[in-house]
Parts: sequence; C-alpha cells; structure tokens
Amino acid sequence: MASLARTILEEHLVRGEIVPGSEIGLRVDQALAQDATGTMAMMQFELFGEERVRVETAVVYVDHNILQIDFKNPDDHRFLQAMAARYGAWFSRPGNGICHYVHCERFAVPGKTLVGADSHTTQSGSCAMIAIGAGGLDVAVCMAGHPFELPCPKIVGVHLENELRRPWIQAKDVILELLRRRGVRGGRGCIFEFWGPGLATLSYTERGTIANMIAELGATGAVFPADEQTRAWLDEQGRVDDFVELPTGEEGDFDEEEAIDLAVLVPLVAKPSSPGNVVPVDEVAGTELAQVCIGSSVNSSYEDLAVVGAALRGNRISDRLVSATATPGSRQILDQITRSGTYVDLLAAGVRMLEPACGPCVGMGQAPPSGAASLRTFNRNFPGRSGTADDQVYLCSPAVAAASMLTGVISDPRELAEVELPPRPPARPEVVQSHILEPAPAEEAAGIDIPRGPNIKPPPEQKALPDEIELRVLIVAPDDISTGDLSPDGATVMAYRSNVPAIAEFTFQHRDKEFPRRAKEWGGGFIVAGHNYGQGSSREHAALAPAQLGVRAVIAKSFARIHRRNLIAQGIVPLLFKDEADYDRAELGQTWRIAGLHGIAEGDDDLDCEIKEGGAIVLTHDFLPREREIVAAGGLIRYFREQQPAPA
Repeated sequence: MASLARTILEEHLVRGEIVPGSEIGLRVDQALAQDATGTMAMMQFELFGEERVRVETAVVYVDHNILQIDFKNPDDHRFLQAMAARYGAWFSRPGNGICHYVHCERFAVPGKTLVGADSHTTQSGSCAMIAIGAGGLDVAVCMAGHPFELPCPKIVGVHLENELRRPWIQAKDVILELLRRRGVRGGRGCIFEFWGPGLATLSYTERGTIANMIAELGATGAVFPADEQTRAWLDEQGRVDDFVELPTGEEGDFDEEEAIDLAVLVPLVAKPSSPGNVVPVDEVAGTELAQVCIGSSVNSSYEDLAVVGAALRGNRISDRLVSATATPGSRQILDQITRSGTYVDLLAAGVRMLEPACGPCVGMGQAPPSGAASLRTFNRNFPGRSGTADDQVYLCSPAVAAASMLTGVISDPRELAEVELPPRPPARPEVVQSHILEPAPAEEAAGIDIPRGPNIKPPPEQKALPDEIELRVLIVAPDDISTGDLSPDGATVMAYRSNVPAIAEFTFQHRDKEFPRRAKEWGGGFIVAGHNYGQGSSREHAALAPAQLGVRAVIAKSFARIHRRNLIAQGIVPLLFKDEADYDRAELGQTWRIAGLHGIAEGDDDLDCEIKEGGAIVLTHDFLPREREIVAAGGLIRYFREQQPAPA
C-alpha cells in the first residue's frame, strides 16, 4: 500500500517528479476564493483573457467581510456575484457559511485536488483531498487552466491509536498536541497523512478540525482516508455518488512518522500569542477571562456547539465575563442547532449568537476589552488579530470553553459532570445549497455587466526587476512575523482588500505605525526579518501592500510557504541570509546594495550585498527552476505575459 497523499499527487502530476523539495506542477480539479481574497483574485483572473474558469469546480464565498457598515463590502459582494456568474464559478451568499466548512459540505470529493485563496482550505483534507491554501494570484492562475506549482512536500504519517476520552478530550487536542510537539514551523514543506486504528473513531467533522489547523504548523496540507465515516457524511449531504474508498498508507510509506495515542491526551491550551505556544490546561487554569468565543473558523460543527450547549443547559455564563459568543460554521449547522435545542441552550445561558461567518476570528466584531484575556476555540491568536491591539487570546477546545464559560476563568472540563448531548438532527443540505448560486450558462455569460464600486481598484502593475537595487532598510523584524502584521485583520482594514493603495497605509500597523510613511519618503526599501516570515493566512495583500510602498526584496532567515510564494508572484524578491548571523548586522535606515539579481534566472545562487555604512554580506535563495524565471520577470503576471507567443 502506498501513501494516499503521494498517490493523489502522482495522479495529478503534470510536471516534475515526486521527490521532496523538487519543483512540481499539479493539475487542479477545484478552486475557491472568499470575499477578502476574491476581488483581487478574480480581477487577476481577468488578466488571462479566459472566457470561463478552466477547473472542474470553482466557488466564490462571502464569509469574511460580512459587516456592511458602508458601501465597500456590499460593493465587493455585488462584484463577486457578477464575476462568478460571468466566468463560471458558483457563488455562496453572505451568511451561508465559512468557505472551508461549506466546501466540505457541498463540494469536497475524495481523490481530488483543491487550491483555495484561504489558508484553511486544508480542511477539505478530511475528505481525502489534497487541499492547499494559496495566494489569490496563484488561484487565478489555476482557474485559468495552468498547473499549481509548489515544492514537492514530504509526507508525514501520523499514526493514531485508541480513542479520545470524550466528551472532554476532543479533536482540537489532537492538533494542539502536534503544535505542542512541532511548533508553528514544524510542518513546513509537509503534508500530514493520518492513519492507524484510531482513525475509525474520528468523525468527518473531527477530522476537519485537525485538517483545518494543520495550516498552523506551516504545513501544505493534511490527508485523511475516504472510509465509512466519509461515506456516511457524503450520504447525509446527498452526495454519496461522490464517494470512492481511498485508504491511507501504512508504516514505511512515509518520509517521516509521528504517533499519537488518543487515549492519553489531555485538554490543551495555546497561550498568547501563538498557536504553537501550547500547554496542558492545568498550567493556565484559573486565568481570569473577559470573553469566551466558540465556533467560527474552526470548531463550529454541530457537535462542537452541542457539547457547549449541553454543559450550559440550565446554567448561565459567569458574571465575570463581559461577553460570550457562538458562531456556527454554516447555515446548515445553524439549522441543526436550532432544531436540536442547542441554540436555545446557548441563548438562555447568555451566549450571543452570531451568523455563520468568520466574524470574530478575523477581528470582524466582538473584539475583547483592552488588556484582557479572551478564550477562543479559533485557530489563530496572533497579536492584534482579535481587533484589540493588546489582546491576550488563548486557544482551546469547545470542552475547555464550556467549562470556562461557567466559571469565568480557564477551567479543566474534566471537572464537569457528565452531560447528555442532544441527537444531531438529520442534515438538510438544501438550506445551504439553495443559497449557492449557479453560474450563468456560457451562452448568457458574456452579456453580464460587472459593477465595480469606487473602492474596487485594479491590481497594481508589476514592475521589471533591475539587476541591481540600492535601497534602505525599512524595518528589522523578529521571527514569526504574521501576514496579520503585514496586512492587519479587522473591519476597518479588511474593507480595503479591493483597494491596494488604501490598504497599504496599514502595513505593519501593529508593530511600526511609521512604516508606510517611511517607505514613501525613502522611495521604497527592504524588509529584514528573522525566521518564518509571513506565517499565517494566504492573504496576498501582505505582499501587495509592501509592493505598493516600494518594497523590492525581503531578506529573512526563513519564510512561511504561502507568503514566500506570494512575494515571488507579486514581484518582491524573498532572499535568505547565507549566514544567519548577518541578520544581527541589520539596522533601520542602512543602505544596502544588492547586485546580480538578473543572474538568478541564469542559475546564480549567491548575491553580493554591500552595506554602505560598512561591510558586506552574502545573500542566497531557495528558488525552484521556474521560480527563478518568475523572479527575474518581476512577478507572475509579467512572467506569463513573457511566455505568450508574439502576434503573427
């Protein structure tokens, strides 16, 4: 038996060899985008001149920028609805649910490939898919019929045995255990494939929790088998014809291996301000809380919400709390918790019920008080992501959240009395499907008008790469800079996702408010950073905004996968220190001259960098063969234009 991940990769390989680290191109079956990434992705798709998307299934979701406090977000929604109809994509309306949840419900198919402009696209790995998050431009390239390019990932086999001690030990504790072991950099360049006897005990949605948060390891994706759990899920969704049995590999089929005994796991919590800062719940028990939030981007399935409702039934949230919220993952889940009584259990206990959308996970309302602790079942707790600059966000399972809602402090759910969960009502998939609009027939599509509001600006023009760049160091940043540092979350900033010049004004808002002004006054410059630069979401605005401000290169110790690719695609050169110790020589305002950039396309690996204030260092890179050409061209759009044959 072979690794399932490797088998799917081989079946979709159009270029390269399945050798870890080598450059490969994959045929893409499905693509998705959401409203925070979708406007730019769809406008970039237009640049390819295709009349229709060229993947089997493309879906545009509205789930991030759902606050309609002025014209900006609704203008984007109207634009995306028309673009989807015009170019052959399905369109999921606002309030219908979170992209990676709804995709698992309505579109995920075992054995297929999915590339999505959302880092948690990985959740569809619960359906035996290779599901990968990417930047909007890479998704646009796939929708235009081109392969998805990436370094071939290593396959890490994770052996699961025994069973979780439910209801107080949950699937969230499985992925938090992996984060405890490996940290936020420990999955870079890897697909995690789960196997072993413990798999049969995990439901489809529990697998989705793990696959969703595999992104926090920096991983490319996660793969679970298509087995009886998968069949039951697809049958309930009215899609049993999509099922095909696909077993995972066994011992010896993987490049690396991990083992987790589900029976010995304890409730885990990620402390501020990193998903990798994981400890057992008893190490933080007693921490005073102002807020507890459940659901949203992960842990918003029926079972996740039902266990909290059952624990709260007949009680009310602690008087210590300022607020508590619950966000179902989709309209279908909202329907189920309503029919089961869970909605009333939560409502009566004092929990604020929110619509199915990303909501507080991306700082879209429900920010915590300043300097206060907020406990959340979400997937990320980067500084300021909640919408409060000095937030103290802890991540946990729904079980830990339930216990803590009752006490007002972080609490161990194993101290709770046993609870009885209400049976899950049968799914009514039409509740969601009827609000996913089918694209217009090809013969009608050409006549569709695309309304573009005043906040919708075309993608910035990419610039040619000079052979030599002499600019100043705009910032010296530490390890683990997130895409939220570069392009912040929250209602104010995210409303400008369709307007790169406007959103560029918020670059590094939480770390250095003077960065945009300095970049404009200095005529652009370089960013210098430590390890894992650009961790977090797929938002290409974290590359587009610095490019708008004149950043031409980022020099770091290492890069997160998606952001590294976004820099290349948008014309910013991601370079590495040949000697990591040279990072310590960087100072704000220094003038660096990097020479020989055109040689990258010719095979050069090292570049000389002169520091005008004294001395020189050597820079290098890890570009794959085709990436060398993209870098030299000045970005992915310029590269594709160069590849087009000259007119006859």
